[in-house]
Amino acid sequence: MPDRPEHSAHFTTLASMHPPRLTRLIALLVLGGIALATGILFFVPWVQTAQGQGEVIAVDPDDRVRDVTSLISGRVTEFFVQDGQQVSAGDPVARVEDVDPQLIQRLQAEREQLLLEIDAIDRRRQVAMIDVDRNRQLFSEGLSSRRDYEQSQIKVAEADATLAEARAGVQRIDTELSRQSAQIVRAPRDGRVQQINVAAGSELVSQGTILAVIAPEQIKRAVQLYIDGRDVPLIHNGSPVRLEFEGFPAVQFSGWPSLAQGIYDGRVRSVDPIALPNGLFRVIVEPAPGKRPWPGRRFVRQGSNVLGWVQGETVTVGYELWRQLNDFPLKFGQGGGDDAYKSGSSGAAGAPYGGASKTAGEAEARKK
Repeated sequence: MPDRPEHSAHFTTLASMHPPRLTRLIALLVLGGIALATGILFFVPWVQTAQGQGEVIAVDPDDRVRDVTSLISGRVTEFFVQDGQQVSAGDPVARVEDVDPQLIQRLQAEREQLLLEIDAIDRRRQVAMIDVDRNRQLFSEGLSSRRDYEQSQIKVAEADATLAEARAGVQRIDTELSRQSAQIVRAPRDGRVQQINVAAGSELVSQGTILAVIAPEQIKRAVQLYIDGRDVPLIHNGSPVRLEFEGFPAVQFSGWPSLAQGIYDGRVRSVDPIALPNGLFRVIVEPAPGKRPWPGRRFVRQGSNVLGWVQGETVTVGYELWRQLNDFPLKFGQGGGDDAYKSGSSGAAGAPYGGASKTAGEAEARKK
């Protein structure tokens, strides 16, 4: 046994330990394997992703949840539907009556009175027009004064003003009658009654009160994801997206998509130009053509939660670790072509800024 160094005399316990040579060899092999694996991982390709949560929506705004509102103020006297009932466009949903049950009769009586007044005014106007013609003839022959001629014209103008006011009153009453005749509130489109909001018979409602909610079922679906603003500038229309729907177990490897199981494919349809109040941007995702179709509407309904990963460029694991530690956006220094990155190419981060100008041209060519 070779002599130990003199300083080992101070560590008597260590000096007394004699680990087997095989143990030391295994320890060296394990440490070497870890170092080798770490070195290899730094050169393994990794797909960058921007993760976001969201929900299923309808592409057509007309296919989204619709509120059935009251067109008049009054009392709901009857509902023709129940929660969960299937309805078609135009089916009656509720009856709303004015608190004054005699309102329509009084409006009709007032309208009849105005029509009689219009008839009388029209007759007076016809007589006044005869006087105007007669006074014009007499004035031209010098048998009548200008004042008489002008007075007859004034009577015609007064009759015209009174006639216009009476006709406006009739139009106002017709409008009110039309509103009151809309006491039967109807479904705006096909769908299922999701919720009835008021009770019939006792509750007073005002114009615009939501009486019920109808959810369309036959819709063209999409997914809206909320992505951090750090990565949104580098997401473009057509970017591939991996989706995990609520209720469908999946195993997702964001950096290695080929290993994922239970994941559905999509592509970016649009990105909102303005952030939400919480600072996130909304990204609309549609089904990817030629890929496995999304789960049926029975299983993934409008409003279901979704977890998504918008895929970016392929980089090395080492670079991705460096980017994550520095909290940089996707493709930082590897491309993306944003003026903000090019202007910061002289920063302290060093080499990762170098490829900005080249990749900017590539991104612009891709857009074209």
